[in-house]
Amino acid sequence: ARQWPELQLVGEARNGREAVELFDQLRPDVVFLDVHMPGISGVEATRQISMIAPLTRVLVLTISDQDSDVMDAILAGACGYLLKDASISELMKGIQSAAVGESLVSPTIAAKVLQRVRASSASHREAELIQSELSDREIQVLKLIANGKDNAMIAAELHISPKTVKNHISNILMKLQIDNRIQAAVYAVRSGIV
Repeated sequence: ARQWPELQLVGEARNGREAVELFDQLRPDVVFLDVHMPGISGVEATRQISMIAPLTRVLVLTISDQDSDVMDAILAGACGYLLKDASISELMKGIQSAAVGESLVSPTIAAKVLQRVRASSASHREAELIQSELSDREIQVLKLIANGKDNAMIAAELHISPKTVKNHISNILMKLQIDNRIQAAVYAVRSGIV
């Protein structure tokens, strides 16, 4: 397999269906999908991969961040996207960032995703899980994440240290079985708590 520092290509697929099958066999840390693949789309492949292994980091490749399929992919479980005109070094950096749990979503796209979620009906299942799994403080932190606050703003608002905020966020992601802030925000909005 081709290698880069700290990065190894373990498989290549020709279409969406093959990507899902290969993923199931290989279980890589990061899956990189073209949002417009032949066969099943990158969005549907993301949805299926997220159902098999919800904590997998899925990145989608797109021509433009204005592509509505990008928002669909994020809602389906992708942790972010990279543009097709990105340089090789930008692609490598993006994949490595995804591997360590960072969310590669611009604030503009994140806002649009949340607007779309707000327009859909609230999910009682998510609301019940938040109430049963999270402490009152974790719910406060989750609400602030969903309102677009960064760690420093959350720390200031709750009068706690940034390190404590990071710990709360780690606990929230683990308890809700999601892997990044944008998905946490989507979860919060869908639950109706914000």
